[in-house]
Amino acid sequence: MEQPLDPADEVGRDDAGVFSDQLEGWLTAEGPKTIGSLSEVFAEKAFAVTILMLMFLPALPLPTGGISHVVEVITVLLAFELMVGRRTLWMPSKFARRNLGQATTGKAVPFMVRRIRFFERYSRPRGAALYSNRLFLSFTGVLVAILAIGAALAPPFSGLDTLPSLGVVVIALSIILEDLAIYLVGVLIGAGGLLLTWTLGSVIFSFLKGLFH
Repeated sequence: MEQPLDPADEVGRDDAGVFSDQLEGWLTAEGPKTIGSLSEVFAEKAFAVTILMLMFLPALPLPTGGISHVVEVITVLLAFELMVGRRTLWMPSKFARRNLGQATTGKAVPFMVRRIRFFERYSRPRGAALYSNRLFLSFTGVLVAILAIGAALAPPFSGLDTLPSLGVVVIALSIILEDLAIYLVGVLIGAGGLLLTWTLGSVIFSFLKGLFH
């Protein structure tokens, strides 16, 4: 499936609550709740909205039953598309038709809407011109891929994938709102998460290694 990407779109820029209201409207409307249908509704911000939705679940400090690795793989694929400068979103039809499930649409998305509204209250266009710059978007793709891979490599059941995933979510939201300040917050959260994952992951690995030697 392909959806157009228009970085210059004004969604979330001037009318606080626009994006969160649209997301809530998609949630309550009839029709399938798939990744593909989500991208169709938010075509002008397809990359950012899809990445935000995918990475929000692993960003929650809750057990995900292994689904987090699936969404992290899809996120890396989308990040690569940003890196190479694609203007349309593509993903395998199998993923596009994947139902987001009741856990996501019934709990995660409403929770997400409330958090997005918090950011929307304080957001305003800052560095908005960057979001139409191909080099900046390519750099963002690299950053998102690094954070998603870092989340995927976090020790299982440790909860260490939460902060890198949250960093991706905040960066994606900054693209939707075109606010560089939020982008930098996402970078700091993600970088801190990677550092924490590396530090505590090394400690856990050393502890487990000691048990068997």
